Amino acid sequence: MNVTELSQKLKEGPAVFGVIGLGYVGLPLALEFTESGIPVLGFDIDRAKVELLNKGETYIKQIPAERIKGYVDGGLLRATSDFNLLKEVDVIAICVPTPLDSHRQPDLSFIEDTCEEIAKRLKEGQVVVLESTTFPGTTREVVLPILEEGSGLKGGSDFFVAFSPEREDPGNSEYRTRTIPKVIGALTHNGLELIKGFYDRVFEQTVPVSSLEVAELTKIFENTFRAVNIALVNELKMLALRMGLNLHEVIDAASTKPFGFMPFRPGPGLGGHCIPIDPFYLTWKAHEYEFSTRFIELAGEINSGMPRFVVERTAEALNDIGKPTKGSTILILGISYKPDIDDMRQSPAVPIMEGLLSRGALVEYHDPHIGKMPSTRQTDLRLESILLRDYSELENYDAVVIVTNHSTYDYDEVVRRAPLVIDTRNATAGVQQRGNVWLA
Repeated sequence: MNVTELSQKLKEGPAVFGVIGLGYVGLPLALEFTESGIPVLGFDIDRAKVELLNKGETYIKQIPAERIKGYVDGGLLRATSDFNLLKEVDVIAICVPTPLDSHRQPDLSFIEDTCEEIAKRLKEGQVVVLESTTFPGTTREVVLPILEEGSGLKGGSDFFVAFSPEREDPGNSEYRTRTIPKVIGALTHNGLELIKGFYDRVFEQTVPVSSLEVAELTKIFENTFRAVNIALVNELKMLALRMGLNLHEVIDAASTKPFGFMPFRPGPGLGGHCIPIDPFYLTWKAHEYEFSTRFIELAGEINSGMPRFVVERTAEALNDIGKPTKGSTILILGISYKPDIDDMRQSPAVPIMEGLLSRGALVEYHDPHIGKMPSTRQTDLRLESILLRDYSELENYDAVVIVTNHSTYDYDEVVRRAPLVIDTRNATAGVQQRGNVWLA
């Protein structure tokens, strides 16, 4: 294998990009490469996704079909469930889930299964890049051995291995995949240069680092930083409510300081694939070094307890108007994990709904982006969104809980129509307040 020739192929073409896992991370990544004129072959075990993509259709609301169809029709984007086609690609990006199991331990089964499929077909000169968020050491200690043992090839000489963490933020209109700096770490210097040359064709900035582990820890650190700071404001929110204060007003005032302060906002709990999960990957790995990450674990306890706080606050608000939680009709407004998207992964709406149901409440929901609650690893509530025509429907409920502050909601009407509003997002700020609004 001639590394110089391979480098030129990846930098200038022709080279084919293979993306395994066509979800919220893999599909945007694939589209950025097609938009740069690089052929992409996408792999997914979900045949429904494959069929939709090959028809030029979408299954992620934030990615319009118009962005897909032209590249499918032009032959730059293909999708398949046949892993034998891996022989056609030069660079393979692994974008599969890395959840926690029922004991909050890292579940690497998706990565391991994917690597076993790759190993059966791995050929000399291919570059394998893990993009899934995971603990430091995964690429070297898990991915590399599976690829070497299954293929009989040697990593770093016969094929190359890298880690480049995804930094997707669904619904963020300010940044897109190509404009977010791309951190890259590799097993060897040659591997780093190869993947950097390939990714430089698409990303506005690549950030090479000294090792696989530095790249892995970078992503975990980013999300742990957010989780810890969110835990701080969540704890302060609960204290402020006891003091009769609105912490959001405090944060707004503190944000006027031009240095030494970064605003974070409290909420009903953490959602999404990364922030609720990634810190636990780090605490788990720390045990290998007989190190206790007490600060991170405390933040996790606070954040995971926020849905319970919302349930208790809702019960308190109902009690204040003489209604028990049991038998009360409660509408949840917004069930996606963040505003204006259709993604429910780790949404705090789920444990909030389950908590209210366990207390005997009658719970329904409305979400303009999620017509039917999908089955998730968390639960299977099998509920469908109610119709919300003119907000008069809110008068039929004992309480309305704002969990996700979608921009399409008219919060003036919510406050005017609902007998009782429990606002977990400060969405009603600026609305002419009545005594029926409780912050939570």
